[in-house]
Amino acid sequence: MCVSTPVDAEKAWADLQRIRVPQERVYDELERCSVTGRRAYLPIAAVMWGYLAVSGLDLPKWCLWVILAAYVGVLAAMGVRASRKSRVRLHRSRYTWRVYAVFVAGAALGGGSIGLSSWLVEWAGLPYGSLIEATLCAGLFLLVTAPANRWAFAPMRSYDGSRR
Repeated sequence: MCVSTPVDAEKAWADLQRIRVPQERVYDELERCSVTGRRAYLPIAAVMWGYLAVSGLDLPKWCLWVILAAYVGVLAAMGVRASRKSRVRLHRSRYTWRVYAVFVAGAALGGGSIGLSSWLVEWAGLPYGSLIEATLCAGLFLLVTAPANRWAFAPMRSYDGSRR
């Protein structure tokens, strides 16, 4: 014997919206953070430019290690500040393959651009090679990072309940 209870459609819709709205706010915040544009990446590019420009100078080895430590420290401090500023934290199970693909591709593109630009500067024998190398790499970083992050975080919101 099947017993059915009457369902009020308006109440059911209101309950669904009450459940769905907080989750939508999380995705709205993630999209807002990933669409901020180049403005959010300028400090990172500036630190990268400074490190690459200084690392091309003829300095003693210990100075290069100090500069590398300072570079990593500044990037870590910027990461900590950004994570504290963000109101939303995404659970690790919600990261898609796109996020990891962008991370790996960014590392390969960054390393490749540094290697290729340093080789080109040496091959051409250009003066102020480290400044040219730093400018090319930081420019490529700014050109690629914002669209790549938008692409990586775009499928986070799925309305049908399935993950892409």
